[in-house]
Amino acid sequence: MYPGSFDPLTIAHLAVAEAAVLHLGLDRVDLAISRDALGKSHLGEDTVGHRVAAIERAAAPRPWLGVVVVDTRLVADIAEGYDAVIMGADKWAQVMDPRWYGGDPAARDAAVARLPRVAVAPRGDVAVPSGLLLPVPDHLAEVSASAVRSGRRDWAAREIDPTDSTDPTDDTTDRARS
Repeated sequence: MYPGSFDPLTIAHLAVAEAAVLHLGLDRVDLAISRDALGKSHLGEDTVGHRVAAIERAAAPRPWLGVVVVDTRLVADIAEGYDAVIMGADKWAQVMDPRWYGGDPAARDAAVARLPRVAVAPRGDVAVPSGLLLPVPDHLAEVSASAVRSGRRDWAAREIDPTDSTDPTDDTTDRARS
């Protein structure tokens, strides 16, 4: 499971999801959009359908990629039932910030303890324990949805020709659900 607002879906989101499939040995990654995302007051329920449709178009040639819409807000709640949770370092910083747990470090620690296997894509200078780092090309660390919204169109995920895509799960190994 890879939680985020995906407003809009970027080339980095797709690269992180694919890196998770390859590095963690997963057969599926669900991008999880919360109807009421933490720290994203600019997003409303009216944008969920548009974001889901964009992800579904991007997922069409990627049989390992899905999208789910959730009503929960905390990553630990969204990740319940999954084998792995994937996130960028900025989301990891949010997960580790007691402010999102009513300012209670014990509540944060309890939520973090409930997380399944964690994989974090590097982003900027956000510190992440090395054992959690997901190998993602360095040039993608600065890609952001806000820059795409501001006109950086080359970072936007594009629909791709299904005949040109590869399926990173196209092998015979057993993989876990993510």
